Amino acid sequence: MKVFVTGATGYIGRAVAEAFRRKGHQVAGLTRSAAKAAELDAREIEPVVGDMRDYSTWEKGASGADVHVHCAVEYGAEYQALDRATVEALLGLGGRLIYTSGVWQYGPCGDAPVDETDAFTGKPLLPWRSDHEELVMLSRGLVIRPGCVYGATGGLTALWFEGAAEKKAAPIVGEGNNRWAMIHRDDLAELYVRAAERGADGALFNGADRSRQTVREMASAASRAAGAEGALQSLTLGAAEKRWGDGARPGPRPAHRLLEGDALPRLGAPLRGLRPARRPPPRLLEGGPPGAPGVIAILTAQQNG
Repeated sequence: MKVFVTGATGYIGRAVAEAFRRKGHQVAGLTRSAAKAAELDAREIEPVVGDMRDYSTWEKGASGADVHVHCAVEYGAEYQALDRATVEALLGLGGRLIYTSGVWQYGPCGDAPVDETDAFTGKPLLPWRSDHEELVMLSRGLVIRPGCVYGATGGLTALWFEGAAEKKAAPIVGEGNNRWAMIHRDDLAELYVRAAERGADGALFNGADRSRQTVREMASAASRAAGAEGALQSLTLGAAEKRWGDGARPGPRPAHRLLEGDALPRLGAPLRGLRPARRPPPRLLEGGPPGAPGVIAILTAQQNG
């Protein structure tokens, strides 16, 4: 397949582009930087230097692709309008569109698990994004809602490592007794590839493993890995937003989110972190199903990875 990826040098987009290329697909990736274009070229990904705001800079590079994967995010005042314009432009090019959303769209869930059948029943973090999701699905595209992504450098878990390394304590919001749906970056990238290869369309999948640890437990593991002996710094929501920007980092919010889903049964054999939904017991702090290290173990090893 010929695949075009927006945000191909970003945290998720890079992993997705590389995963498609490893499977032998022809991949082109959008980036704004000539320097980062060289990084894509070194990975046998055709760089398309352009800006989402200017369709003319990337129209040619995206044309003719069998699959368009939208991973780019532009936080700021233009976020909603630019995302909508990009979705409409990609849909207009033909092929299939895979749209990156997020599990934060479920809103606060309490302690109850939710799955794809609840996708449009809660109070989403960004109501307009749900409209974009529905547009993609009605156009026979695919929506993926990743959990909190970890692995390599970047993502929300990087805040824990940075805090532990620089301030000798990993920051959390409140007591950290809330739970995040998690997924390793490499597993998420593989999910995109499987969805594209198996022709899934007109659907929405959660990209989340079966981790059930609290934020406090995971942040403590990251703190230990960074040499801060598990020390944590509890922040109020206001202090967290002041540090990271109001709305710029939607992850650290005090709400319980446990997710199940049907991506795995429909798309194939288990990945390292993904396991079939609705099959307890949850993964253990330091283990999990055979061959699948738990999120705590992975976070503990991440600093040296």
